[in-house]
Amino acid sequence: MKNNFIEYCLNKNGATKDFPVGPDPIAIKIADKIFALFYKEKGYLNLKCDPVFAEYLREKHEDVLPGYHMNKQHWNTIILGGSLPESDIFAMIDQSYDLVVKGLPKRIRESI
Repeated sequence: MKNNFIEYCLNKNGATKDFPVGPDPIAIKIADKIFALFYKEKGYLNLKCDPVFAEYLREKHEDVLPGYHMNKQHWNTIILGGSLPESDIFAMIDQSYDLVVKGLPKRIRESI
């Protein structure tokens, strides 16, 4: 299941894989900005999220927590293999990617 999410991220335009501190976590980046951080050994991933929507997701799903080692307002940690449907996780990945792309300089956004 976890590999499905990594492959899904890597299929996004311009996405690259990086290992910033060894084999775990795996950082998926766009233009050197992380949009997904997979902790394979621990079984969770961090995704960027709109702050209001992030709070909503945390209240609605027990498997969505404030971002582990990240800005708790803008990042969520998603427990993989829990009760959250894969389709919801794919949608969260899409939002994280879109938020990071939106924050890139215009010239970089247009080249993606």
